[in-house]
Amino acid sequence: MKNIKKVLILRFSSIGDIVLTTPVIRAIKLQLSEVEVHFATKKAFANILENNPYVDKVHSLEDNLNDLVVNLKAEKFDYIVDLHNNLRTKIIRSRLNVPSKSFGKLNWEKWLMVNLKVNKLPNVHIVDRYMDAASELGVKKDQFGLDYFIPEKDEVELEWLPETHQKEYVAYVIGAQHNTKKLPFKRMVELCDKINKPIILIGGPDDVEMGEKVAQFFEQTENSAPFEEKLTEMGKKTKVFNACGKFNLNQSASLVKNAAYVFTHDTGLMHIASAFKKNIFCIWGNTIPMFGMYPYKTKFTILENTKVDCRPCSKIGYQKCPKGHFNCMNKIVFDFWLP
Repeated sequence: MKNIKKVLILRFSSIGDIVLTTPVIRAIKLQLSEVEVHFATKKAFANILENNPYVDKVHSLEDNLNDLVVNLKAEKFDYIVDLHNNLRTKIIRSRLNVPSKSFGKLNWEKWLMVNLKVNKLPNVHIVDRYMDAASELGVKKDQFGLDYFIPEKDEVELEWLPETHQKEYVAYVIGAQHNTKKLPFKRMVELCDKINKPIILIGGPDDVEMGEKVAQFFEQTENSAPFEEKLTEMGKKTKVFNACGKFNLNQSASLVKNAAYVFTHDTGLMHIASAFKKNIFCIWGNTIPMFGMYPYKTKFTILENTKVDCRPCSKIGYQKCPKGHFNCMNKIVFDFWLP
């Protein structure tokens, strides 16, 4: 398309989904001549984009959609790339009345997979579906993967960490939006024991209690002193630092960036780890990688239980297992080895 000088990208949530839009942002900014790239998202997620050099302006949705529409109208965009494709973004596209394209959400295909276990899902990563929404602009996917930009003030210094974790550590992102995406406590402990290296647990304020519980399991105390020598002889090296709730998102991203390996549930920091080209071990419960949101353009290992016939039970997740057994996580095999 000719004479495209100002493009609006729409994606209101959430962390991972917004990080997955970054190849589209970069392609538009670098492949179109003198284009302004604007991005509209929820206020809570605006900071993810504020440090992105390919975004010229971020527009925040607060309480009133009409206020956002008024502000967007004043910008006089030439084209809209809708990477959310919901009622609110359809309203914005209608009221701005400029050429636009939205991405395919595969709602029908996901419904078939969740409810009937009929797989009509294309073998296509969501980044490629996002890129398709920008195809009429003449831009193409490059080979650089995802982007995540950490401001210098949020880079975590090694000195901020326990001495046991300053030389090398493994990051384990224990949080997730829904409980059926997270390992239960006993499996987290088992995983940490299997990792057998200094581990930093990463999560938000809601994960603090679980993080403390896991860290305390491996804590060395006076009572455990007689056993420590034997554990050392056995080659046990798991030492856990609970960073949940202690760092903001950018600082958590910095911890991920500096980790030797990253273990993570299906959550936003998995995609941030992809942006830093980390070696990722991703743990899947009730959701499945076939939905197209697995790590992008980085080395990864999928840890999942493919032998439960009720999986996937949702395209997003639940607070508890609908069947009560939670075998997608309780019976997952931790089949990996770290040098």
